[in-house]
Amino acid sequence: AEPVARPFSASATRRSSRCRCQRLSVPRTFSACAADEPVVFGSMKYYALCGFGGILSCGITHTAIVPLDLVKCRIQTNPGKYKGIFQGFSITVKEEGARGLGRGWAPTAIGYSLQGLGKFGFYEVFKILYSNMLGEELSYLWRTSLYLAASASAEFFADIALCPMEACKVRIQTLAGCPPYLSKVAPMIYKEEGLRGFYKGISPLWMRQIPYTMMKFACFERTVELLYKHVVPKPRDQCSKPEQLVVTFVAGYIAGVFCAIVSHPADTVVSKLNQEKGSTAIEAAKKLGMAGLWKGLTPRIIMIGTLTALQWFIYDGVKVWLRLPRPPPPEMPQSLKDKLAKAQN
Repeated sequence: AEPVARPFSASATRRSSRCRCQRLSVPRTFSACAADEPVVFGSMKYYALCGFGGILSCGITHTAIVPLDLVKCRIQTNPGKYKGIFQGFSITVKEEGARGLGRGWAPTAIGYSLQGLGKFGFYEVFKILYSNMLGEELSYLWRTSLYLAASASAEFFADIALCPMEACKVRIQTLAGCPPYLSKVAPMIYKEEGLRGFYKGISPLWMRQIPYTMMKFACFERTVELLYKHVVPKPRDQCSKPEQLVVTFVAGYIAGVFCAIVSHPADTVVSKLNQEKGSTAIEAAKKLGMAGLWKGLTPRIIMIGTLTALQWFIYDGVKVWLRLPRPPPPEMPQSLKDKLAKAQN
């Protein structure tokens, strides 16, 4: 088994990181963790490479599903015209051609790459920070709360980077007559509404993304733990890297379904808010009504489930490729086991 006693602590896994890297026997011309230069868990280099993994994870996946996201946004903002996912695709292709399905790809690629950098990079930072504040035993007992707090903190900052590009994306995808180029839309928003035009959706964006990310990380972490405990027939350290990545994908998809449901009403408000000039989140929610807030849920479940699974798969795959430390699911500390045994006697 990997010699990690405390999976959230930087100090607990430095020894593990060095051990794994020293055992590597196949030379490579490029590696983040060469045999004589291991990446220490919790170091600045570790956080930077995790952020790089987040850029690839979020940037690639969100850009790949731009057509589905476009149809979802149009169902949310114009349900009278776009009544369903298949009809939405049909109308878009008929009116704009196949190229129309790619509207908004540039702000999507830039915005979600920046968001991925903050989301995954800061999650690793806050997870270790909060764990060190709690201590080994409380980190294990309250690990779900720790995941929730770390992911919420990370997403708060990640959304500040995402918000301007999200505003541009929604304008391009949903506003009639809007030019399909980021280089034209961004100056247009600034000219009409100033800096506020880029950040007027920050509150509903936080309302959408923070619950989404809390569910995404906490549900994923606990699902991985349960899969290795009850489904996978052997311990994680006995599984091959491809087998571990399959577990990552399955846990990511399960987490994604719950993410979509939790964050969907706020996602609808964000789409409506960025479509209409001068509107507020409360006004947008009132116009939509309770039923309107849930429009487009089915395509979003498909989109977010697949998206989340692929994001975790890519992120974990990057960690494997760069030979970053990957602590196993947490186990009860020996000190806590001793206390429980003593209490039972």
